[in-house]
Amino acid sequence: MNNNLLRYVFLLFSGVMWSQAQIKGTIIDAITSQPLPEVSIKIQGANSNTKTDALGVFILNNIELYGDQILIVEKNGFVTKRLPVIINDKELLELQIVTLDVDITEEQRQIGLISLSENDLISDDTQESFNTSGLLSAGRDAFLSAAAFDWSATFFRPRGLDNANGKLLINGIEMNKQFNGRPQWGSWGGLNDAQRNREFTQGLKASEYSFGGLAGITNIIMRASQERKGGRVSYAAASASYQGRIMGSYNSGLSQKGWAYSVLMSRRFGKEGFQDGTLYDANSIYLSVEKKINNNHSLNFSSFYTPNRRGRASSLTQEQVDLKGRTYNPYWGLQNGEQRNARMRKIEEPVFMINHYWDISDKTSINTNLGYQVGTIKSGRIDNGSLRNPAPNYYQLLPSFALQDPSPSTGDFQTAYILQQDFMNDGQLDWESIYQSNVGGGNSKVILQDDVVGDKQMSATIILNSQLTDAITINGNLSYRDLKSENYAQVGDLLGGEGFLDIDNFSVSESQDGQEGDLAQSDVRNPNRIVQVGDRYKYNYNINSSTISGFAQAQFTFKNTDFFISGTASTTSYQREGLFENGNFVGENSFGPSEKLSFTDGGLKAGATYKFTGRHIVTVNGAYYTTAPSIRNSFSNARQNNDVVNNLTSEQIQSVDASYIYRSPIVKARLTGFYTGFQNGTDLGFFFTQNSIAQTEASFVQEVLTNVARQNIGVEVGIEAQVLPTLKLKAAASVGQYTYANNPDIYYTSDDFDGPQTFGDGKVILNNLHVAGGPERAYQLGLEYRDPDFWNFGITVNHFSNAYIDISNLARTANFNQDIDGQPFNDFDADVAKGLLRQSQIDSYNLVNIIGGKSWRIGSYFVGFFATVNNVLNENYITGGFEDSRRVNYRSKLEESQRATPIFGDRLFFGRGTTYYANAYVRF
Repeated sequence: MNNNLLRYVFLLFSGVMWSQAQIKGTIIDAITSQPLPEVSIKIQGANSNTKTDALGVFILNNIELYGDQILIVEKNGFVTKRLPVIINDKELLELQIVTLDVDITEEQRQIGLISLSENDLISDDTQESFNTSGLLSAGRDAFLSAAAFDWSATFFRPRGLDNANGKLLINGIEMNKQFNGRPQWGSWGGLNDAQRNREFTQGLKASEYSFGGLAGITNIIMRASQERKGGRVSYAAASASYQGRIMGSYNSGLSQKGWAYSVLMSRRFGKEGFQDGTLYDANSIYLSVEKKINNNHSLNFSSFYTPNRRGRASSLTQEQVDLKGRTYNPYWGLQNGEQRNARMRKIEEPVFMINHYWDISDKTSINTNLGYQVGTIKSGRIDNGSLRNPAPNYYQLLPSFALQDPSPSTGDFQTAYILQQDFMNDGQLDWESIYQSNVGGGNSKVILQDDVVGDKQMSATIILNSQLTDAITINGNLSYRDLKSENYAQVGDLLGGEGFLDIDNFSVSESQDGQEGDLAQSDVRNPNRIVQVGDRYKYNYNINSSTISGFAQAQFTFKNTDFFISGTASTTSYQREGLFENGNFVGENSFGPSEKLSFTDGGLKAGATYKFTGRHIVTVNGAYYTTAPSIRNSFSNARQNNDVVNNLTSEQIQSVDASYIYRSPIVKARLTGFYTGFQNGTDLGFFFTQNSIAQTEASFVQEVLTNVARQNIGVEVGIEAQVLPTLKLKAAASVGQYTYANNPDIYYTSDDFDGPQTFGDGKVILNNLHVAGGPERAYQLGLEYRDPDFWNFGITVNHFSNAYIDISNLARTANFNQDIDGQPFNDFDADVAKGLLRQSQIDSYNLVNIIGGKSWRIGSYFVGFFATVNNVLNENYITGGFEDSRRVNYRSKLEESQRATPIFGDRLFFGRGTTYYANAYVRF
């Protein structure tokens, strides 16, 4: 009975299918004649669409429009074809072979990913960027193109969002770090030839892979059978991050026996980039092997290993830049005539993936993915023990320190002049002096420390995609991530000594007898240890984390209206395991397992698209969901103790955007308005302050903000006009306002005082202040010329404004008007205080960028050249910065404001001057 029913349903379904019009064809590469998978096929103005399979074959069903129509054949990296076709009801139209030509301009732009993805990885942890290279997969939207190519160097954040608000997937596996929610791009750098196949879902739009985040989803497909057959060898010269890069890759294509493989090797190198002393040394290797078992099953293995080390650079005060220029970097000095940077970052995190693709039918597929990532990230710095800070830009070595008195004496001016000349003529780390301080056969007084994070993460994801009917598609996934993260300080170099005493010298000075008692011990269970190179010291703990999440989504497609609804749920847990018993936090306060943190989160999002005509489209998307705090924001001082952030809870997010889209053969335009609200956010900061906290004169403190509310509102505009077959004009704009929406709770912890400390009502006055993070306003005008003879040229003029310095929270607590005894300053003036606390706005600036290239087709080979020059006019500009919190009470800030040159001025990040990137390649 059941078999007969199934047979009847199948015959009925088949009859319905054959009663409709169909288009069938095969898409191949015009040069190699190899089939092209994942080519998008659709009728202009209709909902019906499909993609080619691994053999380049497609069948387009459910066609709603008949007669003379335009068939659009589209694949990233190829020139889109628009084929006139005549469609008759109940007839099969066979197109046979359709060829696609490589889009040379697009190919050259993708090469630019190499420059972009590296440039977005800034060198100082105090500023966080939005890596925009994922936006390059978003098609030819004028706004997204501007944000990706021309605005990323300014640390512009689309809609005021950073990396943690988006999801980065590789083969369907989430790569965002659980520590801070951000992808670690350095773990897969230099693999650009293997990462051209990207799918980007903007903002809150529906994605078949994941519920996603506010900044959308990027899925990088590293699958051997999906790569275009052939090879590429290229060499690049640059001046921004590195000086040279060589890369070679080859893709076999799918053999008749169902095998495919892809390999890649590359090297990037340079003694320094735009900033002085920023060594770059990186190697990358990639392998992918896929076996197409049969028409329904395919198994893919991918692995990559990209060890790299980079010399970091520092934020600077205006005084330092005035004396040394914007390329100044205090982290390096000469040792035996060679540059040596004390702040090296080393990343070694190989990744292994196995992916199974199961086409249950032509309507339903299941993708199962397993991933394993292991390795370390090491961040070097100097541990100066009990000696004075050896940094060459230490504030006592600058002229402003000598001139700090309101009426400097002649001697003060003489001292300032000597300091100025010393700084201008040298101003670099004195390695020789450091080694001399350690010689003599004893323990080192100064060493190099590596802060090490060693992660072992297992990931598993199952993704379902099923077209239930012509109008309804179901997507869903279930994923699991398990992380064990080892965190410790490691002796990197003894710098000439024989060992290093593992104690906290600041705690020695605070102990009653001035001796190396328990208070000073990094691990009281192993007191007064002498550590050697490679030993763990100072702090040592594990973080264990697991996350289970899933999402389900339904997409509905009709003639004039599309809409979707999506839901997600997740559970997340964290636990710290202390391996050292810290002398300031004895017993279970630092040793053994902490309280186990658990968060249950969920949310909904939905969106609709209404097509008035083929040219006029309106879309609306909205979402409400909660997200667990990151590991970073869950423990107030994980390096020393098990303390959990007070009143820790998930952040609540609600967002809505609406767009009007216009498309004609000549003009494409999009206008989008957006709003996003955040509640119950958490943020941690770490710094040294000389302002009194708990009656201490100076402390290294942990600053904990909870119940943080923010709101982002703004408008995006992108428009391009194909005024001639070879000439395109374009314009883009982003006008936003990203502000705090309340006065959050705040408290401080430190090993210098007992328990959390608050001021007044425990609030920090942030309401209506701007959230720092790049310019809130950006504008672009540009043109692109594409010649039929395979050469192109483009120029853009970009204007940026309304960027703000990140404020000092401590200065905006009740501590601001309190003396060391906790009493208000008797000379406090509210009007003067208002001026002192006004948030600094960065000056506006303009950047002009030029792009161009040329390609030659020689038989089955392409030889090409591509170059960009950024900031052609060598504009001097600031990308961001933050207020120094060392001396920020009323009296201190008043003194600073009255000085010609502040001692503790704002810490600033300066943009690069004129830089170039040039790439020559051969593709075969």
